[in-house]
Amino acid sequence: MNDTQQDPRGVLRCDLLVVGAGAGGLATAITAKKHGLHVIVVEKAERFGGTTAFSGGVLWIPGNDLCQRDPRESHERALQYLRHEAGAHFDEDAARAFLEEGPKMVEFFRRETEVQFVPTLYPDYHPDAPGGVAIGRSILAKPFDIRRLGADMARLRPPLKTITFIGMMFNSSNADLKHFFNATRSLTSFLYVARRLATHLKELLLYRRGIQVTSGNALAARLAKSALDLGIPILTGTALRELLSEDGRVCGARVGDGQRIEARHVVLACGGFSHDRQRLAEVYPHLRRGGEHLSPVPVENSGDGVRQAERLGAQLQLDYPQAAAWMPVSRVPLGNAFGVFPHLLDRYKPGVIGVLRNGQRFTNESDSYHDVGAAMLKACAGERETAMWLVCDQATLSKYGLGYVKPAPMPLRPHLRNGYLIKGRTLAELAANAGIDAQGLERTVQRYNLGAVRGEDPEFARGSTAFNRYLADPQHTPNPCVAPLAKGPFYAVKVLMGDLGTFDGLRTSLVGEVLDQAGQAIPGLYAVGNDRASVMGGNYPGAGITLGPIMTFAYITGRHLAGAYPAAQRLSPRRSA
Repeated sequence: MNDTQQDPRGVLRCDLLVVGAGAGGLATAITAKKHGLHVIVVEKAERFGGTTAFSGGVLWIPGNDLCQRDPRESHERALQYLRHEAGAHFDEDAARAFLEEGPKMVEFFRRETEVQFVPTLYPDYHPDAPGGVAIGRSILAKPFDIRRLGADMARLRPPLKTITFIGMMFNSSNADLKHFFNATRSLTSFLYVARRLATHLKELLLYRRGIQVTSGNALAARLAKSALDLGIPILTGTALRELLSEDGRVCGARVGDGQRIEARHVVLACGGFSHDRQRLAEVYPHLRRGGEHLSPVPVENSGDGVRQAERLGAQLQLDYPQAAAWMPVSRVPLGNAFGVFPHLLDRYKPGVIGVLRNGQRFTNESDSYHDVGAAMLKACAGERETAMWLVCDQATLSKYGLGYVKPAPMPLRPHLRNGYLIKGRTLAELAANAGIDAQGLERTVQRYNLGAVRGEDPEFARGSTAFNRYLADPQHTPNPCVAPLAKGPFYAVKVLMGDLGTFDGLRTSLVGEVLDQAGQAIPGLYAVGNDRASVMGGNYPGAGITLGPIMTFAYITGRHLAGAYPAAQRLSPRRSA
């Protein structure tokens, strides 16, 4: 049964109105519907899926029943890790709720819906920190055939164009990716890639898009399929215009072209404010000093929910040490437009280093994207521009690619012609072409190569952690992350600051009630996803620390709204979840 109920005046009525159709919004809607509420979902974009559809589809869920466990793993160890990572912003009530409810959430969705997961081998991003582990906390959305969405297949947001190959998605698991890097060196990998390409080309011929989706696209599709099967309407192309309030209680919203929807509860799941330029200029340090920011998340994530909540007196938390999940990105010329490429893989490969305009390295390039982004911000603090250049030689480029540039035998000329890829016969010529200090670059490479020929990085200890090595090249010894820049020509790609979503957000209670300036709940108003301040305290401890908490707290909020979350657990944490 569809939950849309319309009165003679054209007003829609429901128990719960969810604003946003990413993982947070759809998980809340599904949970609430499964517990008896009538739900409507509205989505600003013409397609559902939100940032989730662009993501890796990984959830960080300590204690899950799918992964191989690290022998050291325990509930208290995971709590110790969260305490260490969140630092001064650690909220024990929220952290405990996340750790207790996360595995229950996974089991609920596996049992009750189309949402299924597979294990991964991801280490924590800081596996050697107190409470960190080398395996067992991250799970991945299982691939999905989107033909099962029927006509709604056309409404699924496609994956981020810049990280596909002719529209073909790569699974977030390292096992899948290694075949693509080894296709010219291994018959097994060559056959694997050939089969994938043949299947994808057939899909393009028949459907004009890949239909066997992976990663975040699979998670978004599975959530949407589950919601639609339950009769939950997902009204795409329907933006939030105004929250409605009577006698101090939120009672619905005006959406789209003026449609009024009355509801007992409204949940904001609008994806945060990654494209609210005014807000970003206030909270992103590189924008405050005149730099540039390119976010690969959907342009619809422009802070609509946050602004509407503030209009009703909501409290916005803007005090995390890092306001967002940082992602180093590059600008990719695409005809008359440009795309944003997130540097998820190339930095880990041996023979790739990152330098500043002065030609000097500044961090361990094989650390997580968030850590490298934070290091960029710190290293460029005294400059107008926050940028680095990834540099490699011909052999490394041919083997692994660089940024949007694919490995051999894919052609380099288009990328050289449009300026994305910068080339120099020597390091000095590369530096001149890229706008880097030539002497600084030459000294840096000379110093780096002294250790790299032995697989060592005495300056930044690259390759020293399980996470450093996870996305590197296991066939390269003795250090899968380190190789010299041996012989020209040399290449570079300019990298700027981007984000995968905001950490700052609305301050809430544990169950998602939006709090006002006095710390009291605004009746009827809730927030989930990136509209709600992150439980991670402005840090990025592991693969899936966005989607894991998003779906867990959506599960808590959905149950609470239906009266199925025990009152004794309805805590109001010191800081929002």
